[in-house]
Amino acid sequence: MNLLYEVPGLNGWSIMLFVTFALIAFNEFGRTTKWGGIFLFLIIPVILTIFVWPKTAAPGNEYGTGTWFNWVKTYSALAGCIGFMAIRYIPSLAKRKWILFFPAAILAINILEASLRDFQVFGYGLSAGGYVDNLWAMSGPWNIMNGIAGLLNILTIVGWAGIVISKDKSKDMIWPDMIWAWIIAYDLWNFAYTYNCIADHSFYCGVALLLSCTIPAFFIKKGAWLQHRASTLALWIMFVMTIPQFADKIAPVPTTHNPKAFFIVSLVALLANLALFAYQVFRIIKNKKNPLKDEIYTETKTYRGVLAENL
Repeated sequence: MNLLYEVPGLNGWSIMLFVTFALIAFNEFGRTTKWGGIFLFLIIPVILTIFVWPKTAAPGNEYGTGTWFNWVKTYSALAGCIGFMAIRYIPSLAKRKWILFFPAAILAINILEASLRDFQVFGYGLSAGGYVDNLWAMSGPWNIMNGIAGLLNILTIVGWAGIVISKDKSKDMIWPDMIWAWIIAYDLWNFAYTYNCIADHSFYCGVALLLSCTIPAFFIKKGAWLQHRASTLALWIMFVMTIPQFADKIAPVPTTHNPKAFFIVSLVALLANLALFAYQVFRIIKNKKNPLKDEIYTETKTYRGVLAENL
């Protein structure tokens, strides 16, 4: 851990775990109740947009929440949550295959935004590290490596036409072809992105936030990773936009600012996404699949298990 971060004390670990499980709990509230989702992802954001964020996320503020990227990320995450609720709760939508492209598109756009940010940070030329928009970053080859990993992650988004709505009360948006290998590759890429571009905030927006959607995807509601990801991301960004001093002053856990750490996390992310890309190309060629419309993991145990649990 001390390669990546200044080792947090007991308070730091406790706060990180609290953030993780609080996000999981709010995600479950929004997932299992229709009105919970409307309250969290529509009513509260409207109130915050009008009365809070113009002050706490004003351009040029000392915590970096006033950048175009932060605002775009906030509303793109919320758009995903609202769009997914529409697909879940309006029966006629899920029956239209072209509508099911929306989850894949919003996911790809979010990954692309972050990949472009990695390339942008490289362009700043901060080889010794420095502050950009009041956030510390260090430019280097790791930005290019991880930007490429993100683009590969987009190319490996497949099987969106097979999205279904679960038959239980929560009516979750289930994506059976989004198997664990893609989720892990995404997590490694996204952690490297947060480490590269939001370094001293990445203990929370990287580690805690990724755990908060990966744990439910593996242990609470399998097949609904994208739904978990959109909800926890929106919840976290809304919190950061409202209390921007959290990661800098209230509970800081800075990175070591070690170039080796940046290189290692980005190399791992790149290798994982290269391996996933190569594996999917192999499966597509072997099984004569069209990645733009076919599901490519239909014969796997993971795919069949997810469908069995939700249909």
